[in-house]
Amino acid sequence: LDGGNILKAIVWKITGNPYKGVVFASRIGQAFGWLAIASGLLPLLLFGSLANFWNLLIGFFLLQNASNAAQFARVQEQLTGLTAADVVELDSPIVRADLNLREFADEQIVSSQKWQRFLVTDNDGQLLGAISVDNLRTIPRQLWSETQIKDVMGPIAESTTVQANQPLLEVVRLIEQQKLSALAVIHDNGVLVGILEKPAILSLLQKRMLSNPA
Repeated sequence: LDGGNILKAIVWKITGNPYKGVVFASRIGQAFGWLAIASGLLPLLLFGSLANFWNLLIGFFLLQNASNAAQFARVQEQLTGLTAADVVELDSPIVRADLNLREFADEQIVSSQKWQRFLVTDNDGQLLGAISVDNLRTIPRQLWSETQIKDVMGPIAESTTVQANQPLLEVVRLIEQQKLSALAVIHDNGVLVGILEKPAILSLLQKRMLSNPA
């Protein structure tokens, strides 16, 4: 383990990239893993001996852990330098609080069925809350024209909002820790930027890894 850390430090010093150090050390670990597997497998195949069977198990362990470490380092490398604002949906579901439910149904739900939940802002773009399609079912249709979104919207938990300039790596950790599928992205002054969804991060990561193969 100490040797792996030394290798990572050396490569980091040479390349200026800490993640390349992890990848390089992981590849060395994979090489040792394959050697250990070979030293355990060859006696078994050639002589039917289980004398080095422990080496076989250690080899598989090294191989798996080195591979996982390399993959995790690549993910970190690809997301470094990006912020929450870089992954905001271009057509984020945003509606004004003073819109009545009839307008909301006609303009947002009937015309586009992509979203089931919408973020609500005031006329200055400040995030106020959220409304879902299910909220409409709680209000009689004959009252839709005289009921505004702000009258039925729900609150937005602070834990489900992030700053636009927050590093994407931190956002990913938050999503995983809180088991979230989406976050509202806001500026420092509370103005809404849009919605960030977990699939969008995965899609961006996939594109970056394909365009920057190891």
